Amino acid sequence: MTGMPASQLKILCIGAHPDDCEIQFGGTAAKFADLGHAVKFVCMANGDAGHHVLKGSALAKIRAGEAQEAARRLGIAATEVLSHHDGEVLPDIETRWEIVRQIRNWQADIVITHRSCDYHPDHRYTGQAVQDSAYLVVVPNVCPDTPALRRNPIYLYLEDRFRRPTPFSADIAVAIDDTWERKLDAFDAHASQFYEWLPWVDGRSDDVPSGPAARRKWLNEVWSRVPCGNVRPALARRYGVERVKEIQHAEAFELCEYGRCPSIAELDEMFPV
Repeated sequence: MTGMPASQLKILCIGAHPDDCEIQFGGTAAKFADLGHAVKFVCMANGDAGHHVLKGSALAKIRAGEAQEAARRLGIAATEVLSHHDGEVLPDIETRWEIVRQIRNWQADIVITHRSCDYHPDHRYTGQAVQDSAYLVVVPNVCPDTPALRRNPIYLYLEDRFRRPTPFSADIAVAIDDTWERKLDAFDAHASQFYEWLPWVDGRSDDVPSGPAARRKWLNEVWSRVPCGNVRPALARRYGVERVKEIQHAEAFELCEYGRCPSIAELDEMFPV
């Protein structure tokens, strides 16, 4: 990328499947990109099982193409879909080293992923494997074929609604009303997911309208979630109590203690408003 500021950040969001990064980080990713920071999405699994009609390599090819188009619409620097099969992501040594190399090659300042208490095993084990890479990314004798980082990145978790063993706790929240339409653009790019698989698996296939305008309206209705819980105090701290009353869309993130632990003031400075 060209024309980047001297203080350019390198952000790596590692999700389990094509569309996971877009769902929980798409609006903030677009804001980072607009400010000239370099954002990359990595999908651990290739999406080859997540459909009720399509499957295997043909489905994986579709999902990879959709991920590329979503990245283009968000304006981020890169996206990459790895070769793990759906349902087969494991926090083993090979996967750990794969993630260490991804983080080092991107020279990430910030790494974002799932918490390891998620409902989906691919999400859980992606979160565990990314968490296990913390600290090791700075150890030169680990994966010596890829130069070690000189400083551990900041690791953050994507928001979720799971309460056991501990509920998600927002350390930083970003209002994304101004990039919500681009986030919907990214959802729309993942047509096999948002218009086919997810409605089918939820028993709502008949609810999906035809035609781009009707689908856009439907996406907005289905995926709009007014910020609630401990996300609202995090928003109030950054934007003020009165402004929070107007915010309709936000994304929130929780610090992982295993990476570099910045102050809240540093997080505020790094994350877009």
